[in-house]
Amino acid sequence: QVQLVESGGGLVQPGGSLRLSCIVRGSFFNSSDMGWYRQAPGKQREWVSSITSGGRTTCATSVKGRFAVARDNAKNTLYLQMTSLRPGDTAVYYCNAVTSRGYSHWGQGTQVTVSS
Repeated sequence: QVQLVESGGGLVQPGGSLRLSCIVRGSFFNSSDMGWYRQAPGKQREWVSSITSGGRTTCATSVKGRFAVARDNAKNTLYLQMTSLRPGDTAVYYCNAVTSRGYSHWGQGTQVTVSS
């Protein structure tokens, strides 16, 4: 059964850091393109950052220079290192996997709140 489980969210002050993790249960992780998305209250879900199966990374302009995506294929785990956090980064963060066959899988999300 395919399962993506995010963790690492929480409450952090502006300027702080968090590292999100997404453990993928399934045999498709190494061959999947992985991504992070977020959804703030009252807003649509937006793309944050991605990493291909080959390790190429991209990220949204709004987080460039502050967030970094990485993957550990040996641990079937995706990471998002977030630094210099701002109140505008407050959202539920979701992990996404797109398999080599084009199937898309989502995690349940983890809440990140940036507030003083």
